[in-house]
Amino acid sequence: MPIMTPGAFAYPGTSLAFKTGGWRTARPVHRWVPAPCHAGCPAGEDPCGYVGLVAEGNIKGAWERLVASNPLPAVTGRVCDHPCESACHRGSYDSPIAIHNVERWLGDEAAREAWEYPLPPLPAGAKTVAVVGAGPGGLSCAYHLRRLGIKATVIDRLPLAGGTLRTALPGYRLPREVLDRELERLMATVSFLPHTSLGRDVALEELLHDYAAVFLAPGRQQPHAWDVDGRVPRDLHAALPLLEEWVAFGKVPEIHSAVVVGGGNSAIDMARVLARTGAKVHLVTHDVRPAPGVPRAVAMKAAPRDIQQAEEEGVVLHLEHAIHHLILRGEKVVGVELVRVKKLARDDGHYEIVPFEGTETVLHVDQVIPAVGQKVAPEGMESLLAARGFFAVDDAGRIPGHDGLFAGGDARVGAWGTVSGAVGDGRRAALAIEAYLSGQPHGLERHPEPIQFSGLNLNYFEHAPRGEEVLLPPDGRVGTAEIAAGLSGQEVALEVARCLSCGTCMACDNCWTVCPDQAVLKMQSPAGMRYLTDYDYCKGCGLCAHECPVGFIAMVEESS
Repeated sequence: MPIMTPGAFAYPGTSLAFKTGGWRTARPVHRWVPAPCHAGCPAGEDPCGYVGLVAEGNIKGAWERLVASNPLPAVTGRVCDHPCESACHRGSYDSPIAIHNVERWLGDEAAREAWEYPLPPLPAGAKTVAVVGAGPGGLSCAYHLRRLGIKATVIDRLPLAGGTLRTALPGYRLPREVLDRELERLMATVSFLPHTSLGRDVALEELLHDYAAVFLAPGRQQPHAWDVDGRVPRDLHAALPLLEEWVAFGKVPEIHSAVVVGGGNSAIDMARVLARTGAKVHLVTHDVRPAPGVPRAVAMKAAPRDIQQAEEEGVVLHLEHAIHHLILRGEKVVGVELVRVKKLARDDGHYEIVPFEGTETVLHVDQVIPAVGQKVAPEGMESLLAARGFFAVDDAGRIPGHDGLFAGGDARVGAWGTVSGAVGDGRRAALAIEAYLSGQPHGLERHPEPIQFSGLNLNYFEHAPRGEEVLLPPDGRVGTAEIAAGLSGQEVALEVARCLSCGTCMACDNCWTVCPDQAVLKMQSPAGMRYLTDYDYCKGCGLCAHECPVGFIAMVEESS
């Protein structure tokens, strides 16, 4: 140990002996805080993580990071309403990252390269869980069970997997070849029993006896009853059966003019399909156009891009309107009377639809098509369904009072009603099932609050335009031709460079560069670049935290 004297700091070793860390009143710590895109994704994806890996050139690693949460990225990248982008802090700077296009590109790239899902081998004596329903919720649960070392057997009434992704989503949004290649790899990881209906071919009691647990994800196949003051047109068609007919056969009954009632995905799809046949189409909904700051309860549930494309294709929107009267000639519709309405919040948190007298208008149409939602077809599950026709479950998908029985996707009370929401339900249920089978307690997922926009240092970022995919022009949108082309690999590379990496270290070296005492140490590990703070010499000046672009470093009070 060198002797410390006021004039001897140049002696060998004196700088190491003078441990200035004792001056600190606060210390810098590395603290991961979820990005808002992660917190906003109902599937549980971490876009900030896989976008960062794409930026590093680790494409396969990015896909593996993505499918750790969502096994259907080529699908959700096309049809999800991407709430992650609505939450993206880049939107407060210029424009949100085009996360769904990065997700789509990774899914398509995995198919081109024939990457296999990164699944561990099944342990000897692995238990088997029955999954009812081969839609996105059921497939997600089966996949995540397999990731956890549990076998899954999926049963479905249809001959092919996919649920409404296959039967009711028009090909212009989700081409069948994309769905087929995504599901082909996924179904190779699980067992599948097609043409098997609960309540007809197998009883729920049999499944509970033969399998270690059961996950119910039957979706919603039964349209809600619809009338106006008790009146129902004789030739009423609900949207879902018509969509299924168009997807299966490429045609619908001849309709010259129609009102589609509803503001969800099925309503928009139905309106667009009819517009493709040459019909004059009006869409009537109680809701308003979705936009930042608009409560979900009063906004249309369809994705904003699909609403905009519907208008481009000639669909006329009547927002905040309701059908007041049906105008019938005999039992056939010849028109509707609309009235202006408003959704007003009540004291109990629910919303009431209030009509305004004197705002009535008339539309002359020859068909009214309700797209006001569906409920679970109850066969084989009657005793489990709540009063509204859905499963009441906790946040982990457990059905209270029924050991070994779980449910999720569109079939549960309070469902998201989106593909990504169903995928997230399946993942959370798989974790709960693993805990149940192992006899371990399973707490509900808890995430810290995402980093705030004010926690970023924007001085280190430059404005850059968002990558926009090429769309078919409205007059070219015919049949099942896919409308959106996605982004190229080069465009994706430019897009991921725009990410602010909110709350996640991006190895920019700022802390290492600005530390006046060189107390930040840089090291390379298999997981990437990492930084360590040598607290023997860190004075706690806070420069590293102040200059961190992404809010990864926080100053905490020094403990005594």
